[in-house]
Amino acid sequence: MNDVVGEVLPLAMGVAISPLPVIAAILMLLSPRARATSLGFLAGWLSGIIVAAGTFVLAASVLPGQDSTGSAPVAGTIKIALGALMLVLAARQWRSRPVPGEDARLPKWMSAIDAMNAVRAAGLGFLLAAVNPKNLLMAAGAGVTIGSADLSAGGSVMTVVIFTLLAGCSVALPVVVALGAGQAVEGPLARLRAGLVVHNAAVMTVVLAVIGVALVGQGIGSW
Repeated sequence: MNDVVGEVLPLAMGVAISPLPVIAAILMLLSPRARATSLGFLAGWLSGIIVAAGTFVLAASVLPGQDSTGSAPVAGTIKIALGALMLVLAARQWRSRPVPGEDARLPKWMSAIDAMNAVRAAGLGFLLAAVNPKNLLMAAGAGVTIGSADLSAGGSVMTVVIFTLLAGCSVALPVVVALGAGQAVEGPLARLRAGLVVHNAAVMTVVLAVIGVALVGQGIGSW
């Protein structure tokens, strides 16, 4: 199991480093309904990661396993395809970055965060984790890696839990700290949000490119 955890660790970190969910969580922590919306968002975010990764674990578990030579060509092909898609998204992310002197643009839905309740915040967190293409590809890569490995049911479940905790830590940490510290962290949170907005495109370009190359390499190694 340790080998599989090591393989999905970069994918979990890729999800965790994704700036948009962290920005959304910070905006909720600075909103009038900070506690309800931030906890709802965190619950939806973690649930979305579990559902996305778990779905691909189940799908990959029915794929042909390793053949007599130790190769797993089906799982390898899927990993190569996922890695290639990440590289395409990395190129698109780089082309969409703001030019020097231009303000970074955030999705329009972020302007509605102040009016959200806990249920809508949970739905948003779920969508960002399970439907957003960037995070979905990483969850798919983790799911295929776990599902195609020779793990017991308990080992697969434990690996998905570890992946979820690592992937969700970047949202969980500011929510837990902010709700515990109160107004004392509003200034640091606002500065963190501003920095993430400015560097969102660059961060996601690097993350997608690095993980895309790694997945392609893993896929080639599975043949």
